Parts: sequence; structure tokens; C-alpha cells
Amino acid sequence: MERDRDEEQVSITVEDHEIVAPESESESESDEFSSSSKRVDLFAWSNGMNRVEEGNTEHDAVKKFFLSGMKAIGKDMDVVAIHKNSCSTVTGLARFETFQIFSQAVGKKCGGNTNIRYAWYGGSRDDVYDIITHGFSRLGRPAVGELYGFGIYLSAAEFSIDCALSSAPDENGLRHVMLCRVILGNMETVCRGSQQFHPGSKEYDSGVDDPSAPRRYTIWSAFMNSHILPSYIISFRVLLGPQSTHPILLKPTSPWMRFGILLTELARVLPPHKMTQISKHHSDFCKKKIPRQQLIQKLRQITGDELLIRVIKQYRTEVRPPVS
Repeated sequence: MERDRDEEQVSITVEDHEIVAPESESESESDEFSSSSKRVDLFAWSNGMNRVEEGNTEHDAVKKFFLSGMKAIGKDMDVVAIHKNSCSTVTGLARFETFQIFSQAVGKKCGGNTNIRYAWYGGSRDDVYDIITHGFSRLGRPAVGELYGFGIYLSAAEFSIDCALSSAPDENGLRHVMLCRVILGNMETVCRGSQQFHPGSKEYDSGVDDPSAPRRYTIWSAFMNSHILPSYIISFRVLLGPQSTHPILLKPTSPWMRFGILLTELARVLPPHKMTQISKHHSDFCKKKIPRQQLIQKLRQITGDELLIRVIKQYRTEVRPPVS
């Protein structure tokens, strides 16, 4: 009964990346760093993306710009890496020159006001990599928020938080967003729920949710690879602390199972004295006497990683894991 009451008070999930079987904790930390670094450096291996070293003025400026748009939850963000688009490859240079040509064309059409601004784009790591490699190609409904026409959505410079919510964590918990230069030209208001997919007339070049206080820009498919030029990729991790309650932090990102279910499954294979230890640590967590990470560590120590992994995998083959 006590376990049931605790489960009602605190819902905890166990994710795959939290259960690894290294030979030592130091090796675990090293492997995690190495794996994360390889994934982050994926952007630097090709396509003219150069890593901006931490500590120089450019890195600090971009990091500050990103975190300022994260508002109150900026303190929960750890910027792991920043990559800059050098436009040095053949295709990169072609895209840069295309952007310049259309900048001049839109400026001429709009009486000299090209209206180029910085804006943010968020997606999965693979989305970002594909855009850098091949350009924009996917249209659809936003991952977060209402529909504002069919096009590429970008968040205004002051609202990096919006694109962060549209990003998706990779297997190492890293999220990736792009800071882009965008040709907006003459903007037309695109209302919430709009099914629009092209400019309302030849007068307009892009869509905006509120011209007086822009937060979301819509670039139509015809212009998505001529009016958007990625400048930087920011890779960051959300720091999970006891006060972290923003929606970006809440949804598990890998297959998982509730702790109460895990306890039931473990009770089938563990002796009673070990289950008593685990239940005590779970109770301490529910009473906020220990943090979540310490609970996971205690669980691993008592159960053993090999058995823990086997129990979770067996459960998933028998019962479809919950998705929400």
C-alpha cells in the first residue's frame, strides 16, 4: 500500500540511456562524452560547418543570444557545441550566392528594404543534418503550437525558446537548433489555423503571426532554399534539476517504463531483501530525500545492470510500452 501511495505522488520513468553497463563510473562518463562529441562533430565532418571554440567572443555572443531567448529556463540549458556555416563547399557557396541574389531581388522589389533578420529553426539532429547537406525539403504541421499556413516555421530572434520546443533530443540527450539569416521582405499576416501555402499576392514575400510583435515567421516552400541561410548550429542539453518543470523537460525521449511496473517485474527475480532495499530508496525519492539520479544509481547497484537490462527488454517484448 505504501508503494501505491508513493506511485500516486511521484511518477518516475526509467529510460534506456540511464542503464548502461560500463566497467566503472569514470569509463561511463568518458564513453558518454565521447559518444556525444562524435554526434556533435557530425556537423563538422562535412558541409562546411566549423566548430566555434568555446571561450572566444563569437562563441560567447551566439551562446548569450541563444540563452537570452530561452527566458527563465535558460538556466537549465547547457550549450555543448556551436558550429558555424563557412559556406566553403561547392554547394555551400552556391547557397550563399543564391541567398545574395535573392536578397538583392527582394530589396529591389521592396524599395530597398530586404528585411533580413536572424531567426531560429528547431528539429531533430537528422533534420538539421539533412538541411545542412541537402537544404530544406519537409513541410507540415508544427511540432508545437498552432498551424500558421504550410511552410517552414522559424522563431523570431528573441524567442529561441520556441524553436527549442520544436527540437528533438538525440540518443545522448542533445538537442540541435539553427540560427539562420532569413529574407522576409514584405510580410503578410498569417492567422492561426490558416491553410495558406503561398503568398497572398505578389506584394508579399513571407508570413508572420503578428507584424507589430513577430514571434513566428512562415517561409513558403517556393522560397525555403533561397530565403533561408543557416548560419550556426547550437547543440545543447537540458539540465534536469529538481525544479525543472518546463514542458521541454517532461516527455521521455526513449523507450521507458514506470518505476512501479519495474518494481513488480523485479520482484519476480530478486530476493525479498533486495526488493526491500529498492523500495526504501524509492520511498526516499518520493519524499524528496534523494534526487532521481541517486535513485537510479542505487537501483543499478542493487540489481546489477545485466539483470536490469534483461528484465526491461523482456517486459517490452511481452507488453507494448506506454507512450505518454
